[in-house]
Amino acid sequence: MNLFDPMEIVITLKTTYLLISHINDSYRRIYTDGRDWPAPGEVDLTFAGYSIGKWVDEDGDGKFDVLEIETRYLKGPRAVESTGLPVHDDNKTIIKERIYLDKSDPDTLWDDITMIDNAYVRPWTLHKKAVRTKSARPVWYSEVCEENNALLRIGNEAYFLSAEGYPMPSKKNQAPPDLRYFQSK
Repeated sequence: MNLFDPMEIVITLKTTYLLISHINDSYRRIYTDGRDWPAPGEVDLTFAGYSIGKWVDEDGDGKFDVLEIETRYLKGPRAVESTGLPVHDDNKTIIKERIYLDKSDPDTLWDDITMIDNAYVRPWTLHKKAVRTKSARPVWYSEVCEENNALLRIGNEAYFLSAEGYPMPSKKNQAPPDLRYFQSK
């Protein structure tokens, strides 16, 4: 939820999507249909995790004003947002969030985030702010990580490309690539 590029929230009857312009036009899917947690092994671990949420009417006016979210099944290794602090390698992190509009400024969105992780002695909490743009058509950047990437996969092995364009090993004692199917110049 480091929002340095645009984010759009799409709310449907059973799912809320957070579409984020950076990180390869990624999205978060938050199930709000009342489902239970799948058993471990029933879902793949991902860097976005698996999120279940519920809408709450905190002030009793008949309108939902808070989205409470819990996220589990996060893939590692990971670090805590921009701080770079590592999380435990057991991948049992739980993240709880409360997303809501500021009552005094409807153009301000707050996200209260609490992370529970076995690498820390207590939950880690932060209060993030996002401000709605006044632009009718904000710029949505599109980036592709594959562009100008110095990684190369040959068969089941990954190699680096040198500045001269030659494959180099990506790990200690890695065998050279099998080049028999490549034509020489």
